[in-house]
Amino acid sequence: MDTVNLGLEDVFIKYTKLTYIDGNKGILRYRGYDVNDLVKNCTFEEVSYLMIYGELPNSGQLKSFVDDLRDHYKLPEHVLDLIAALPRESDTLTMMETAFASMSSGDYKWNQEDDRKQAAKIMGEDLGIISNIYRHKIGLELKNPDRKYGYAEAFLRNCFDNITQEKIDAMNSALIIYIDHEVPASTTTALVASSTLSDMYSCITAAIAALKGPLHGGAAEAAYHQLIEIGKPENVENWFNENILKNNKRLMGFGHRVYKTYDPRMKIFKGIAEKLVETEEQKKNLEIAKNLEEMGVKTYGSKGIYPNTDYYSGLVFNEIGFPIYMFTTLFGFSRVLGWVAHISEYVEEEERLIRPRAIYTGFDKRDFIPLADR
Repeated sequence: MDTVNLGLEDVFIKYTKLTYIDGNKGILRYRGYDVNDLVKNCTFEEVSYLMIYGELPNSGQLKSFVDDLRDHYKLPEHVLDLIAALPRESDTLTMMETAFASMSSGDYKWNQEDDRKQAAKIMGEDLGIISNIYRHKIGLELKNPDRKYGYAEAFLRNCFDNITQEKIDAMNSALIIYIDHEVPASTTTALVASSTLSDMYSCITAAIAALKGPLHGGAAEAAYHQLIEIGKPENVENWFNENILKNNKRLMGFGHRVYKTYDPRMKIFKGIAEKLVETEEQKKNLEIAKNLEEMGVKTYGSKGIYPNTDYYSGLVFNEIGFPIYMFTTLFGFSRVLGWVAHISEYVEEEERLIRPRAIYTGFDKRDFIPLADR
């Protein structure tokens, strides 16, 4: 008998050498390397090279890759003009979606060499797009990032006047953490588009459209709004009892389709949030988050429900200097590289049009009735 797996839960749609997850043990590896080791020891550029080429680069390979990437910090004029023409109140992911769609090329031909070169190009353009979306939102003139800086630093310098090494390091870590997570909704959407042999920019645009949904990309924003709603550390217990236990509201930033223990990415973000915290407001929100985490784990841990990566990531992005409306777009900023790695892997190694079926549950054959007789 045919069955339907709603949400494609536990349905495998591809083989991959990119990302390994053990949801029961809380393990996440990129190309075999533990995410904790990569965050501690690598730049985002190194991990990007790893994801695209399969191995960590030597110094010569890294220099060549970085040079290529930085050459594309400069955006085409029409993309800058398009961002500037969008209403400043526009959703930032909508701006990102529009910018990537504007660079779509109908004549792109898939082959391994071009796919690898395209990755560095898209990474550079991605940095220019996201930093200029932020500049446009706060009313600054758009400008291309400075190619003399590394990825995380160039991004922050194009967003802010004053940055610190601690914030650069935090941004670098956040970019690595969010690079990939197997095949969630946005990556699956990119794969469906790539299976038709559409071009990379169109595949990324499709992925952004999926990320924009609140059930996927908006979790960090929702978790941060939750902290604001609680207001004070001493309010946590009453708020939890009233909203979560009594009224059965969802505890934002908790639970994951794959992880049944602590999300390893959450632990990294928590450590960064503790290290980066500066203002009294940030200290207050961090304390609220810790108290709420304790209550949530005590209540739901036995059911395999723990904090996920988005629980503390909003705190980190805020401590770096970004407003709430940028949180999901910063997730997308990093995930572009993961999308490119997955669609390249799929088209090069397993390319087959993704065309699932549906089980019909409607009427049996019915006789047509002319309009005059209805």
